[in-house]
Amino acid sequence: MVYQYKAGLGNVGSYQVAGKPFVSGGINCAHAGGGAQKVEFPSVTSWVAVANPGYDEDNAATTTLKVGFSKNGVDGTNYFSVKDIPATFDVKVTEVWVSGSTDSAVMAGLTSISKERINNPSISTSSPYINWSGSSGV
Repeated sequence: MVYQYKAGLGNVGSYQVAGKPFVSGGINCAHAGGGAQKVEFPSVTSWVAVANPGYDEDNAATTTLKVGFSKNGVDGTNYFSVKDIPATFDVKVTEVWVSGSTDSAVMAGLTSISKERINNPSISTSSPYINWSGSSGV
């Protein structure tokens, strides 16, 4: 039997090196434009930044961007809001959900950890590639 080592969520080295860049911009996630949008990453992230470049404090028509780790979180109360200042946070996730803005952007640093390594039944009951469920404050 041959043991093949694969980096997992607890592999410190995967988070110490610079992440492979991921950028997605011009995301229309306003309710009239289709509602909450999932931004799925090709591998587990080390950090994520979310921006709302379309936000204009003087224009009542622009909206605050809601960001969560599941559709359940964004549609419920487990999200945070981004106006005009980008938010950056260190998290290991396979997706984020955004809602409310006609122009949002997501950037992330990707690790070499495959999405299958976050597949954990204690996080959620859906599969494959389980992300955080959006319940219990997530």
